[in-house]
Amino acid sequence: MFEGQPKGLYALALANTGERFGYYTMLAIFVLYLQAKFGFDAAASSSIYSWFLAAVYFMPLIGGILADKFGYNKMVTTGIIIMFFGYVLLAFPMEDAVSEYMMYGALAAISVGTGLFKGNLQVMVGNLYDDPKLSSKRDSAFSLFYMAINIGALFAPGMATWITNVVLKSENFTYNAEIPALAHKYLDGSISEAGRAALKNLSTVQHHNGDLASFSHKYIDTLSGAYNWGFAVACASLVISMAIYLIFKKTYAHTTVKKSAEETAKETNAVELTPQQTRARITALMLVFVVVIFFWMAFHQNGLTMTFFARDYTVHEVSGLDRLGFNVFILAFAVVTIYSIFSFFQSKTFRARLISGIVGGLSIIGIVSQYNLLPDSMNILPQTFAQFNPFFVVALTPFSLLLFNYLAHKGKEPSAPRKIGMGMFVAALGFVFLAVCSYALPNPVSIKETPLADVDLVSTNWLISTYLVLTFAELLLSPMGISFVSKVAPPKLKGAMMGSWFVATAIGNKLTGVPGYLWESGIPLWMIWGILIGLCLISAIFIFSIMKKLENATS
Repeated sequence: MFEGQPKGLYALALANTGERFGYYTMLAIFVLYLQAKFGFDAAASSSIYSWFLAAVYFMPLIGGILADKFGYNKMVTTGIIIMFFGYVLLAFPMEDAVSEYMMYGALAAISVGTGLFKGNLQVMVGNLYDDPKLSSKRDSAFSLFYMAINIGALFAPGMATWITNVVLKSENFTYNAEIPALAHKYLDGSISEAGRAALKNLSTVQHHNGDLASFSHKYIDTLSGAYNWGFAVACASLVISMAIYLIFKKTYAHTTVKKSAEETAKETNAVELTPQQTRARITALMLVFVVVIFFWMAFHQNGLTMTFFARDYTVHEVSGLDRLGFNVFILAFAVVTIYSIFSFFQSKTFRARLISGIVGGLSIIGIVSQYNLLPDSMNILPQTFAQFNPFFVVALTPFSLLLFNYLAHKGKEPSAPRKIGMGMFVAALGFVFLAVCSYALPNPVSIKETPLADVDLVSTNWLISTYLVLTFAELLLSPMGISFVSKVAPPKLKGAMMGSWFVATAIGNKLTGVPGYLWESGIPLWMIWGILIGLCLISAIFIFSIMKKLENATS
């Protein structure tokens, strides 16, 4: 898995890990921040969230075009700096009117910075494998690179949760998902008598002795301030990312130079493409881009409607073995255990096997010790569920690589387009879990001011199962799609084609807002997930219907 990979891969992957840690810390709490700070409803929050994600993934097209002209290194370093200032704007608490404008400015800066950084860094990873001696390792390299992204994402929700709890505790508060909406309704005078009574009861539980107005202001300000501290973490992570990128520049310096198509062809012993071949490749890429739009529309519900579902419909406490998944250190030890087992069986010397065995044994001890330290009952914040997807990505990547390496050895490995089609079928299956458990649940409108009783809340395992299946789909589609673009894109258009991949992702991310708009439309909850199931199935059928055309164009 790691054998034979160039050092530049690890430098670029670690630089991206730092940046992604900050981004996913921010994203885990972003919608919650919008509703806590500004009192936005689901539709307004969905609109801002979807436009932001669309901008984040559209801007790499511009970044790719600029990099094709000015070079990858300049764009990547400029992107980190611009992102840093965007997170600084989010981190400073201000009065509501000023804070809202700062928030929009921050989102614009983060989008532009990400556009310059993200796609171009991935093009540089692809450039590492232009050497024919390394070309066979391209797919596994992007899987490892993708795994590094998710290591950063794994710890992000836990960091956001820890900061939230610490700041709330400083004011003798605890997190309660019902309070922000009720507090805003009280302050703007739209609260019902039932809502007023519920808020009064919650203020008593939160040990507040003042009137409801002071409680509402204080709780909103404290929770919003906690989210500001979460955004500050992103600033620090970008500093680390920039340091890694600059310190290890020698390992990847040759990838930052924009080469002509003739130079690339000479290095890779490739024949320069004819205009017809170029058109065929671009057409194949565009058809794949159409399909992935609907994957990202479905997948990025993890920061929107799946977060709403975690907050409003899922139990708020876990006990017994269910606690295992909600301690990030246990998840980290589990990952180390998995990799130690793989290393043990793949190592060629006794010394390497011994080290792998010791590390694996210590990791198991770490899991047991952490489990014994857990309280009998653990409170869950909605953003905590966001750690399951990156955990599953990191934990399952070795199994994915092992499976596809085995199939490749047998000459039976599916092509990248086939993996993408399979990923769409698997994504549809993931939302079946939520559709089934939602069938008997009331729609979101009916519980706006009268939340579900604890006995009616569903098990965390429904949502975790959805995350698991969506991760299988992601591993089939995302790293393979990026690798496919880097391999198939005409040499003169590498940056633009990688940017186009992100444009497709951007369109999909804008469409994430559709289920968000429907959230409070009054339709049955299960139908929201049913729409996503249908779109994924249609996309899968479409890509398999054009499979021969895709494979002929890219062979």
